[in-house]
Amino acid sequence: MKKFFLPNTSKELKIYFVIIALTALALGFSNDVMSNYFKDAYNITTFQRGFIEFPRETPGFLCIFILAALGFLKDIRIAIISQLFGAIGIAALGLFTPPFAIMLVFLFINSVGMHMFMPLQDGIGISLIDTKNVGKRMGQFKGITTAFQMIGAVLVLIGFRSGFFSFSKPVKSNFLISAFILGIVVLLLLILDKFLHDHSKIKGKQKFVFRKEYKYYYILVIMFGVQKQMMIVYGPWVLIDLLSKKVDTIAVLSILGSLVGVFFIPAVGRWLDRFGIKKLLYADALSFIVVYTLYGLLSMGYANGTLAKVGIPAFLAYGLYIIDRMSTQLGLVRTVYLRSIAVEDSDITPTLSLGISMDHLVSIISAYIGGIVWSAWGPQFIFFLAASLSFINLYIAIKVTE
Repeated sequence: MKKFFLPNTSKELKIYFVIIALTALALGFSNDVMSNYFKDAYNITTFQRGFIEFPRETPGFLCIFILAALGFLKDIRIAIISQLFGAIGIAALGLFTPPFAIMLVFLFINSVGMHMFMPLQDGIGISLIDTKNVGKRMGQFKGITTAFQMIGAVLVLIGFRSGFFSFSKPVKSNFLISAFILGIVVLLLLILDKFLHDHSKIKGKQKFVFRKEYKYYYILVIMFGVQKQMMIVYGPWVLIDLLSKKVDTIAVLSILGSLVGVFFIPAVGRWLDRFGIKKLLYADALSFIVVYTLYGLLSMGYANGTLAKVGIPAFLAYGLYIIDRMSTQLGLVRTVYLRSIAVEDSDITPTLSLGISMDHLVSIISAYIGGIVWSAWGPQFIFFLAASLSFINLYIAIKVTE
């Protein structure tokens, strides 16, 4: 871990590394296996899977309004509230299996916490680092996150394989562990808040920011809203619904994806410093185009029976799942791009919040439409549509100047 905790790293930054590490570990116990939870505990249909994204993603859309309403607080104190919401929501789902409608309420509460923390995580992180090697530091943040998500996935795999974890049991132990870890995160945020009570860099006063200078950033996050749904919802659903894979398979793939990501994501940060934002935006766009075109071709083959659901065709889907996770981690490129064009430093966190609201509004619509398209015409069409829309990312990469 010395690679991440450098000798000249400040005390507050070290504390923050631990906070984001534990947050990622908590998500590894819950968020990465949600699709299996919905399938095993409620036996939902593809249409229902798309509908679930409405209460799950709506908090992302509301993020800008929630954070603005809490603008009288410092970012760290808002982060404390966000982690409390996340812990309460996932603890309720762990303690019992409520009726479907009640489950959606607690899912919404948990999601409010997760989505509130998203812009705060990057915003607080950026405020704690200096202006040198921004890409490298952001890569370290994402690398730590990926490493601890991998640890969570390993523990989830062991838990489900041994029978200690099960979505068919009344108590979902993995969700309770996630809630406990988030409780520790709250305590660490309280310590960090006390440590930085007079730190001039950590400010509150969230405000609504919309500037024409950020137009390309807005377009990028909107496009990510569509692409994210493919990764979170329909990428795993190809494996779960078409290939009938269970939690252990998804966990193994998450472990492999995270293992690659531990090295890949910090490398992306270094590449940002070395090659610049424009070239990384090209890579981001091309990766989505290729991945979703191939996903469409494979899912079409599985659905019409021209491809076997075992052997090489199945391993191709596994490979795409892992690559897809890498593609979505290129999101740090957007954050660094925003920092490079920010008119004022105080614009960063509220603009990240607005970006999350934008991408989640699109996510809600995309998830609902995707469920209809999958059920009515076939899974391949939602992937082909996502690949086509990714050409907009390519256009932005051409237009961006450094």
